[in-house]
Amino acid sequence: MSQLSAERCFLSDGQNLVTEDVTVVEGDVATISCRVKNSDDSVIQLLNPNRQTIYFRDFRPLKDSRFQLVNFSNSELRVSLTNVSISDEGRYFCQLYTDPPQEIYTTITVLVPPRNLVIDIQKEIAVEGEEIELNCTAMASRPATTIRWFKGNKELTGKSEVEQWSDMYTVTSQLLLKVGREDDGVPVICLVDHPAVKDLQTQRYLEVMYKPQVRVSQNYPVQGLTREGEPLELTCAAFGKPQPTDMRWLRVDDEMPQHVVVSGSNLLISNLNKTDNGTYRCEASNAVGKSHADYMLFVYDTTATTEPAVHGFTQLPNSAEELDYGDLSDSRAGEEGSIRSVDHAVVGGVVAVVVFAMLCLLIILGRYFARHKGTYFTHEAKGADDAADADTAIINAEGGQNNSEEKKEYFI
Repeated sequence: MSQLSAERCFLSDGQNLVTEDVTVVEGDVATISCRVKNSDDSVIQLLNPNRQTIYFRDFRPLKDSRFQLVNFSNSELRVSLTNVSISDEGRYFCQLYTDPPQEIYTTITVLVPPRNLVIDIQKEIAVEGEEIELNCTAMASRPATTIRWFKGNKELTGKSEVEQWSDMYTVTSQLLLKVGREDDGVPVICLVDHPAVKDLQTQRYLEVMYKPQVRVSQNYPVQGLTREGEPLELTCAAFGKPQPTDMRWLRVDDEMPQHVVVSGSNLLISNLNKTDNGTYRCEASNAVGKSHADYMLFVYDTTATTEPAVHGFTQLPNSAEELDYGDLSDSRAGEEGSIRSVDHAVVGGVVAVVVFAMLCLLIILGRYFARHKGTYFTHEAKGADDAADADTAIINAEGGQNNSEEKKEYFI
């Protein structure tokens, strides 16, 4: 890895020393450069943090052979240090023998990448709906690492703790993850962010057990109505982890007709009749649990051409958490159409009843008014019509009143 540097300079009386700080990964090579601007042929030397002379001009008094001369001139002294270790960290001094002497320092910083990266998972095999714990540990780094979590391509948030041992740091990050069936076989990745290393990561693949997912398909008739006298063939498919070991057909709320043939995952009715109407269920189970899917059968007349009012598939999980709306979309659409057709029939029936009731009411009222009109005319005082004057009319009318019971007529 190439070293990082930041320039530092010293200015005095028209002369200056220039050097850079050095950041290097443990085990790599660090290069120290002491440069002179406006050189007057003064002597340059390099000292270690203990102020021991490493190089005086092009001579090396220090016996550490890891220091090697890279370049020497009146304007530069450049030295390399191989196989850098943490003990090499510190300030190194560039000196220029002028009057007065000039001095500047450069700092070597040593980075240590994590020596080991490990993911520890609480449960090797989890059941859908469980919350599992994963821990990722990055040991013996300098500085402390930053740990990031990913599930597939999605970044997750963990909780990190840092422990310091001498000059080294160990970081442990904890991730709590609730798993579902969609997580089976998905990698969980622990990735390290550290200046001394790039793309350091480790991963574990999740293994999740889950209940069967059951589907019923209609093999025959492929499309159209299930008519009386025709055959019906259904197939049940179940997928789970572990693979379902027990699969059976039953009729909901009724006994299975004797002429129904069940062969493994297939159900066959060779000659449909209306007594076969009902809901047929395929159940599958494994070590995790049980699930089922339903087929609602409605047998139509041989001449029927309309769409079925109640007919089709529904997959009914054992709990609301298992509900898969995508799997039920086709059957739900059929059910909604059926509900709309039933609603229209009910509305039409209600309108017909209301119209019939209104006609009956009109007939009864007509007969009632006609009957009372006839009774009114038969109760009139007949003597008033033949009276010569008003007095006689009144007398005749009163007499008529007394004998009204005898003169009353009824119109039927």
